[in-house]
Amino acid sequence: MAQLVQENWYLLLAALVIGLAVAWWIFVANRKTKVELAPKDEGDTAARRNQALIDAPPVGMAETATGGQPVPETIASPDSEQVPDTAAGADDLSLIKGLGPKLRAHLAEMGITSFAQIAAWDDAEIDRIDAQLGRFQGRIRRDNWVEQAKLLSSGDRSAYEDRFGRT
Repeated sequence: MAQLVQENWYLLLAALVIGLAVAWWIFVANRKTKVELAPKDEGDTAARRNQALIDAPPVGMAETATGGQPVPETIASPDSEQVPDTAAGADDLSLIKGLGPKLRAHLAEMGITSFAQIAAWDDAEIDRIDAQLGRFQGRIRRDNWVEQAKLLSSGDRSAYEDRFGRT
């Protein structure tokens, strides 16, 4: 081994230098932040654009109708869902197992608000609605929404609870 090192010391030294240069380039030279200055003619435009952002009212503040002081807008928390209230003639679709607030809101946007509507679905209608559910596709058949809706629309609460559990 010692003889091999003595005969090829220059190759080992070259490999060491190349290795140090690559390590320096990876860890030091590549980490420098590069700042590009805007040309003189664009500097004034950029300054005006930045000043407009500084002068804008804070996010979540709306001007009052009378032009008075900004009033904070009500912002829903991420935990709460924006679900339309059940209107007259609409059922509480969240009673169906597997149909949560997001799906309930999505169905309401499509005009589906009652158990009777879901109970009347045939295979073609299920396929059409299922294609519009995005990441919730397959839920209708997997959770058996149609059978649940039939029991709930008929008012047979005991049969529903025997088959699907308590609500």
